[in-house]
Amino acid sequence: MAIKKTESFGEHLRNLREEARLTLKTVAEDISVDPSLLAKIERNERQPTKQIIKGIAAYFKVDEKDLQNNFLSDQIAYRILEEEADLSILKVAEEKVKYLKAVHDGR
Repeated sequence: MAIKKTESFGEHLRNLREEARLTLKTVAEDISVDPSLLAKIERNERQPTKQIIKGIAAYFKVDEKDLQNNFLSDQIAYRILEEEADLSILKVAEEKVKYLKAVHDGR
């Protein structure tokens, strides 16, 4: 199942689970996560750890990088909304990422 660009991480997780016709409890047990935590992640009330994202990707046989990108894009979108920032901030952030990568790589 491809991730819809407008679908939050939690919505995508819930859709994966429901399409597989699995209960929240079953998935939570199988990936060693508390069911209440998984429910909160599905409702976008809690953030998954990298380990949880890895477990979800393996469990549902989906691309881990796609899940990680979906999660990180949620974080960026929520932050922009909270700060009432203009979308032009994304261009500035893109340039900073390029700069920081170059510094980190010693270029």
